[in-house]
Amino acid sequence: MSVFRVKSVEQSVRDTEEPEHRLRRELSALDLTVFGIGVIVGTGIFVLTGRVARDLAGPAVALSFVAAGIVCALAALCYAEFASTVPVAGSAYTFAFATLGEFPAWIIGWDLMLEMMLGAAVVAVGWSGYLNSLLSTMGIKLPAAIAGEGSVFNLPAALVVLALTAVLVAGIKLSSRFNLIIVTIKVAVVLLVIAAGLFFISPDNYTPFIPPAKQTPAVAGLSAPLIQVLFGVSPVAYGVLGIFSAAAIVFFAYIGFDVVATAAEETRNPQRDLPIGIIASLAICTVLYVAVSLVVVGMQPYSQLSEAAPLADAFKAVGQNWAATLISIGALAGLTTVVMILMLGMSRVVFAMSRDSLLPRWLSIVHPKFGTPYRITILMGLVVALLAGLVPLSTIAELVNIGTLFAFVIVSIAVVILRRTRPDLPRSFRTPLVPLIPILSVLACLYLMLNLPVETWLRFVIWMIIGVVVYATYGYSHSRLTHPAMDGGWEAGSARGV
Repeated sequence: MSVFRVKSVEQSVRDTEEPEHRLRRELSALDLTVFGIGVIVGTGIFVLTGRVARDLAGPAVALSFVAAGIVCALAALCYAEFASTVPVAGSAYTFAFATLGEFPAWIIGWDLMLEMMLGAAVVAVGWSGYLNSLLSTMGIKLPAAIAGEGSVFNLPAALVVLALTAVLVAGIKLSSRFNLIIVTIKVAVVLLVIAAGLFFISPDNYTPFIPPAKQTPAVAGLSAPLIQVLFGVSPVAYGVLGIFSAAAIVFFAYIGFDVVATAAEETRNPQRDLPIGIIASLAICTVLYVAVSLVVVGMQPYSQLSEAAPLADAFKAVGQNWAATLISIGALAGLTTVVMILMLGMSRVVFAMSRDSLLPRWLSIVHPKFGTPYRITILMGLVVALLAGLVPLSTIAELVNIGTLFAFVIVSIAVVILRRTRPDLPRSFRTPLVPLIPILSVLACLYLMLNLPVETWLRFVIWMIIGVVVYATYGYSHSRLTHPAMDGGWEAGSARGV
């Protein structure tokens, strides 16, 4: 049997009806949109805007957010077609299995597992930092051994992960209601900050809107971007190229909209609701990001923006200290939902892989009362809590970025393949201008991947090699495609290369 054997779309859909592995369809288009906003809007909106404006784009950082939003929109259109055509848990893993074959699907699933696991742990550590800062302003000091970057065990980070794990186990509807409440709080904070900031904007701070370009020093060693190592392209600050250099960074503030696709199997009307949830959440977040970036560079000259907390410090510069506390509350709310939804996405990807027996099948058993993959959720929650509590993750956070971009590339390619191999499938949403849109998506994502450091690429390759070893020693031999008669039988014809 070939490692590129394909699992048919029809079989993927039939698997969702197995009693022990059936998820409950309880989500609406609104729930999915709020999930998307919940995972996209995090610290990036409070921190990233000022840093890239100061160092790379100047007041034109708003255009950087627009450019990054367009890149994400290209991938989002591909995700929307796939998610509505194959409404099955697993997102890019499931899409790859239906088009590229089992081994590429395993690789992308292994990649998504790393992306979401590390992403949730990194964000939980950030959540702990904001909580520590907020408590300090209230005169409450947490012991250094259990909180902060130098702690022996980061207890607040671990506890928030465990609490959110309990919410996820208790049911998808409860998770969506909890997410709605927290997202409402953080969006209200963002809107209030935007509205308040409008009164302190100085038009002079927008001039020049695109500062003159200037060369920046080349980065040496493993920290150098891969594009510099391969092609000798040195970074450029400001000017038109500076806008796109900034876009490569602010792109990562959008990471997460693809997680919406992992909830396909729990959506009441996936053919209609999934495209709405994916595209609407991305559009709303783009508007919020552009508005915040215009406010922050209008309140303070871009060259004077701080790196750690540019939005809060911009308000302090105009004598509005109350904003720092408000922004900390908004960031705490924002990071809470990011952790929860990344863990939701991770559990659904592993659920799909274990249901296909590429990982132990007992992991995909659904709770008889709550209707959630509770074994995977608890196991992943414990792993993420340990990572957040014990490991200094700042140096490997960019693995989240490369993993996401890799998934975007695979999905964009898979859309074109499925159009050719299964033109007969009903598609309630169709990506426009195929193959142009998928090709542009692939090229844009590859460009952003080239801007990541060499050390990030090396870590990514090492993780992929580990994945190949796990597949060779366990996944291939246990796969349901290796055993077509398993559980009443899969169609032998669903495997290409037999």
